[in-house]
Amino acid sequence: MFLRPSRYRAGILIEDGKRQRIVKNPAGFQYLMGGTVERCRQCRMTWLSRLHIASSYSIYVQRRTFLTLPAGAALLQAQPPAATQRAILELRYFHLRSGRQVEKTTAYLQHGWVPAAERAGIHPVGCFNAVIAPDTPFMLTVASYSNMAAFDAAREKLAADKDFQSAVDEYNTIGELNYIRMENSLLSAFPSLPTVIPPPAAEKGSARVFEIRTYESPTDKGLARKIKMFGEGEFDIFKRLHMLPVFAGQTIVGTHMPNLTYMLAFDDLAAREKCWNAFSADPEWQKLRTTGGIPDAELVGNITNVIVRGLPFSPIR
Repeated sequence: MFLRPSRYRAGILIEDGKRQRIVKNPAGFQYLMGGTVERCRQCRMTWLSRLHIASSYSIYVQRRTFLTLPAGAALLQAQPPAATQRAILELRYFHLRSGRQVEKTTAYLQHGWVPAAERAGIHPVGCFNAVIAPDTPFMLTVASYSNMAAFDAAREKLAADKDFQSAVDEYNTIGELNYIRMENSLLSAFPSLPTVIPPPAAEKGSARVFEIRTYESPTDKGLARKIKMFGEGEFDIFKRLHMLPVFAGQTIVGTHMPNLTYMLAFDDLAAREKCWNAFSADPEWQKLRTTGGIPDAELVGNITNVIVRGLPFSPIR
């Protein structure tokens, strides 16, 4: 077969002694040879049956020279840069009454949910109780999944976890109310903060607090602009002023949409107040809030915030 270099410059040449085939999509070839198989297992096996282990792989590079490489090296050479994967975040509120409901929910989270989440590969996770918030008492769990497939897989593992299901049965005893209501939401992490970042371990005796802020936008377009603003400088200002971002995500399943929610960590309540005062007066923030010709106040129609503290057994605290 005669190959015209200008046409097959980005292709991979497969030689198996009987035929030659140009694969114009190196990423697709990598998928067939060694990538994720869940979506096309039959297709991948069909391709593999046509190739011999002893086949050689060559890639035509820009200088119009074929370099003979081992199979693994050729595939790495052909692999495009991976896109940043954004976590799926699950927030679950347990609305409670003081007394036994708080005790039972604490026990369920400590001895049931947190160990089961670790066994299911859900990480990082956090468990928090209210410090300053409306509708108290409540407890909040935060769980992070690499993607929606991981979310589904984790739910299946929890359903098959006998110890966890025993804890669930005990917590959901008929005739005894251990919570008033549960409230769930799913968030897609920001491109500028694609994963949960647990803060460094707090000093012994520290009263570290976390602030959870939810911004409701009038429109989806306004929300998108606000999310972009975080990546264009707002997170950088937070970090410079020792306001530690833990997570940030756009709500994809929940109430009062469109909205976003993010969490910041502070050493204590006094440090939080000091940081926010510094943020409000920061010259870079004053400039950023009017960048693009749309005032920040027009991008956000309503702000709610609660202050929580990590429970003693919480991995994030």
